Amino acid sequence: MGQEIESSHFSVEDFQVFQSRLREETQLLGRWFDENKFTAGAKVGGFELEAWLIDKQGRPAPVNDHFLKLTEKNNLPVVPELSLFNVEINSEPRTLHGDALKKMHQELEETWRHCNEMGAKIDTALMMIGILPTVQESELVLANISQSERYRALNEQIFRLRRGRPLELNIKGRQHLRASHNDVMLESAATSFQLHLQVEPQNAARYYNAAHILSAPMVAIAANSPYLFGCDLWDETRIPLFEQSVAVGGTEFGRGGQTGRVTFGAAYVESSLYECFLRNLECYPVLLPAVSESDVSDLAHLRMHNGTIWRWNRPLIGFDDKGNIHLRLEHRVVPAGPTVIDAIANAALFFGAIESLASVSAPPEKQLNFELARTNFYAAAKNGLDARIAWLDGKIVPMIELLQNEVLPLARRGLARLDVDSDDIEFYLGVIEGRIKKQCNGAAWQRAFVAGHGDDMGALVQGYQERQQQGNPVHEWSL
Repeated sequence: MGQEIESSHFSVEDFQVFQSRLREETQLLGRWFDENKFTAGAKVGGFELEAWLIDKQGRPAPVNDHFLKLTEKNNLPVVPELSLFNVEINSEPRTLHGDALKKMHQELEETWRHCNEMGAKIDTALMMIGILPTVQESELVLANISQSERYRALNEQIFRLRRGRPLELNIKGRQHLRASHNDVMLESAATSFQLHLQVEPQNAARYYNAAHILSAPMVAIAANSPYLFGCDLWDETRIPLFEQSVAVGGTEFGRGGQTGRVTFGAAYVESSLYECFLRNLECYPVLLPAVSESDVSDLAHLRMHNGTIWRWNRPLIGFDDKGNIHLRLEHRVVPAGPTVIDAIANAALFFGAIESLASVSAPPEKQLNFELARTNFYAAAKNGLDARIAWLDGKIVPMIELLQNEVLPLARRGLARLDVDSDDIEFYLGVIEGRIKKQCNGAAWQRAFVAGHGDDMGALVQGYQERQQQGNPVHEWSL
């Protein structure tokens, strides 16, 4: 959800004070990087799962206010999202060794079951899918925004920066969708499974760069968002949808090169993640100037500002209960779903592959330039398992071959390096291997269902929901 704020209206003075404190905190963070003030230690992983609330007809159910009252009474780790028909489930952070993957699986499965039990009390079910095929543009309106000052402020400030101009949606995929929209609610149609990885400060830059290189195979293997407003678009339509739904630019590096608030970025980092926070200060206008009276060492303004720049791989600053500061990477390219098992398999692939790629002696970012990594990412989001991308040896390879011959072995070695239980490595990466062999991810299954049953999006959602509740990984789903 991000940090809550007290008001959605700001004065000129608010922007001035916020900018001053943001600069002060960014300078302090720079000194902390110089002095290596960050907590080291074992790798720690976690996730956030954004989910849909749907009614018995498989349509969005804008009832998260009622739903959250139930989950709060039952102490479930659920928070609101932008729209009244979305919520977010948070995990406990876990050290990535031993039975960590199994514990993540058990935790998410139990929370998912309890959430559906709460939903049943108000005739609502939960669904994990990148874009709900039944959602209509007419439902993505401010009447369905969650009761949060932060979200109302985001809408107001984005359109202030756009000088009132509507957002333009223009996605060319298998079909072509164009639409004009007057609020930020388009963003709520895109739900994800965000992976968090706490890393050692001395190696954080390597992990950050590796996350960019892995974004293409990760989005291809996990793609689950082919349909929006009845149109068949990209395999992971969530990518262009999110980028275009918050289209307020910045100028990375101050060179006049335009990037959006949702961005793959403009370059690898060279020496430390501080470069990202410096770009935040220099290249992106403040969106939510919620001035805090907290101490400069809390970095309240820096973290608020960073939370309004949605890099697909985003660096985060965190504090533990003792006030120790740490660095995390947030990998945002993976969509929600199709099942709990699929989600944890995606996590296993990422945690293992990034551990290997960031640990090899020859930095892979020296072998694949950033422009190619970015081109790879959008090609994979558009074409999924059918994509062809450039890899570290400079060759253009089919995505299926890359996943089977390069990424899966990287993940196996990385998880073994982390001392994850060998049976769990084989189980969760076996799910990924099953998808590869059958060339079936969520997007492929959805399109196959429509090919066999017609383009009734309601039937698609109900068929998907039935199989999701059964719990088998998507490559084992029937049509």
